[in-house]
Amino acid sequence: MDIGTVYTATKTMHVACVGLSGGLFAGRAGWVIATRRGLWRWLKVVPHCVDTVLLASGLTLAFLIHQYPFAGSDWLTAKVIGLFAYIALGVMVFRGSRQQSLRMLFSLAALLVFAYIVSVAVTKQPAGFVVGLF
Repeated sequence: MDIGTVYTATKTMHVACVGLSGGLFAGRAGWVIATRRGLWRWLKVVPHCVDTVLLASGLTLAFLIHQYPFAGSDWLTAKVIGLFAYIALGVMVFRGSRQQSLRMLFSLAALLVFAYIVSVAVTKQPAGFVVGLF
């Protein structure tokens, strides 16, 4: 199998996991906010599995294209920093405040950060969609 085939398959898996991850987050956050009830067990486990594949495919892609965060690739560094912010906001949605208004605020912020991360990936620019705002 040549490197181009591996790259294409890995990128396809990565992009599919991005969609699944974002959709699962939005759905779970919406459920918690709308119902004020906890998640079913499978809705706590499946996102972690998807995110593990997402991370593994992302690391594989970085290795294949020889660009590494915090080592000369500004756009990948921006994605990783965005990922840390996204995770922190997600924790606040599901384990933080019980106040619905705060959960909603953290959910919207997390989805905005998610959109930023995707825009950085698409544009390969650290500013992502932010550059279009100014």
